[in-house]
Amino acid sequence: MIQSMTAYGRTEHSGDWGEASCEIRSVNHRYLEMSIRLPEELRMLEQAIRDCISNKIKRGKIDCNIRFEQRASNNNGLPINEELLNKLIETAENTNSRLKDATSLNPLELLRWPGVLDKDIPDPEKISPPILELVNQTLDNVIEARQREGEKIRTMIIERCDLVKDNVIKVRKQLPSILENQREKLLQKVQELSAELDNERLEQELLFLSQKMDVAEELDRLDAHIDEVNRVLEQSGPVGRKLDFLMQELNRESNTLGSKSIHLDTSNASVDLKVLVEQMREQIQNVE
Repeated sequence: MIQSMTAYGRTEHSGDWGEASCEIRSVNHRYLEMSIRLPEELRMLEQAIRDCISNKIKRGKIDCNIRFEQRASNNNGLPINEELLNKLIETAENTNSRLKDATSLNPLELLRWPGVLDKDIPDPEKISPPILELVNQTLDNVIEARQREGEKIRTMIIERCDLVKDNVIKVRKQLPSILENQREKLLQKVQELSAELDNERLEQELLFLSQKMDVAEELDRLDAHIDEVNRVLEQSGPVGRKLDFLMQELNRESNTLGSKSIHLDTSNASVDLKVLVEQMREQIQNVE
């Protein structure tokens, strides 16, 4: 089943260790690119989180944002780093004594100073399992959303592939009559020019025109590429690059069909094919 690269998932979890939430956004990208934002007290889990993501997602730009709030201890009062606070007060008083317009110390400003309020560092062995479980649950939600969107894209591609097939069948049916009409025109033209052209030049011109009119090879290739697209859609794992390559090949054959066109019907068919291929290509840019 193909997957889209666009999805969003959010999960929350709480326990005796605290509360945490995880948000993961996924958008299309040529490769796998991860951006992980998490609190400093959880920084030791960054590599493990990256491993979780890379194990489940192979392509896309992934933004992972984790919020964490440690459960407060039962001790009364705030956990203040007394040593650091005393040094700050002493330094501030010494500075004030040198100033003409000294101001009184603001207690709240002191408490905001980094490190004044002690925060317990979470025990990695205790915090790792619930946080990684939270990440994996969020990833599962994201993957489910990618699969749902991927199924919609798959349906759209199959519908366009069927339309391409219909166009190829239509051109094949029209081709004999188109070639016969063109043959009659050529014979008439030959009769008009036979007096002016020698046989060797005439044969060269006829050969060139017959080669230019022959689009059977292009029609066969269009059929083959569409069959390959349908086969790839049934594969598991990332297939976006394969499909993108096949779209390039389909577009090339559609262009060649148009350049060889000798009738309005085949010209219109070429335009219709290019429109269908472009519609598929736009959607495939978002396939993992």
